[in-house]
Amino acid sequence: MKIIIHGGFFSESDQSHEVKVAKQNSLKAIAAKAFEYLQSHTAEETAVYAVSLLEDDTLYNAGTGSQIQSDGKIRMSASLMNGENQKFSGVINIENVKNPIQVARVLMKENDRVLGGNGAKTYATANRFEDYSTEIPQRRKEYEEKVKNGGKGTVGCVALDRDGHLAAATSTGGKGFEIVGRISDSATVAGNYANRYCAVSCTGVGEDIVSNATAAKIVTRVTDGMNLEEAFEKTFAELKEIDGFAGAIAIDRNGNFFHRDSHPTMVFASFNGSTFEVFD
Repeated sequence: MKIIIHGGFFSESDQSHEVKVAKQNSLKAIAAKAFEYLQSHTAEETAVYAVSLLEDDTLYNAGTGSQIQSDGKIRMSASLMNGENQKFSGVINIENVKNPIQVARVLMKENDRVLGGNGAKTYATANRFEDYSTEIPQRRKEYEEKVKNGGKGTVGCVALDRDGHLAAATSTGGKGFEIVGRISDSATVAGNYANRYCAVSCTGVGEDIVSNATAAKIVTRVTDGMNLEEAFEKTFAELKEIDGFAGAIAIDRNGNFFHRDSHPTMVFASFNGSTFEVFD
């Protein structure tokens, strides 16, 4: 059983030493809680649990603390993929829910598993998700001052459970000040993908991740026989050709971890039950 999580890039918003330490401590605590949860839950359940904790932490740009778009509203996206049954579900540009990843999880039971905008919100309301404002004062201040952060904020989790099943979950509050209707990579297979061989969650500039099909490429290459490092090496070399900005975390079916970013510094933590690795 293994767990690895990310919280976007350190260049997201406040870059003080105090925030760096807070993110290190937060990621380590969430990784530990998620690993404990994994002892009695599936990889899919654990990925949703971990991302929900990340969404609830205002240090990250997902759920509470999401970025504000150009029209002054917050719209979030999230997706979930089960590596065993190859099901993918997601919400795109959903408003006023606390945990978009939990709406994505409920969608797993539907035939129509990716919903956007008003349809996603209507579905959430019908499934008893209460209205919730995810805005925090810091985001409002950034919006009003038009401080652009470069669009590098997302959270994610990849988990491997005791049965050898993999799952990936990813959630984002957007890049801030984007054109209304813009769709990120987080609710696509470019940013969140898993099968029986490998699972990947990405963060960074969504347009670059989609152009490179980053998560899907890594998983496909591992499926075709590359090891994780080789798959990352080739995929990030292709990302470099378009000057892409991205980071990714992954676990393969043998329990190997891997992570990489194209620019400093993706914030992440992994835990295998005895050893933590946390970004520096």
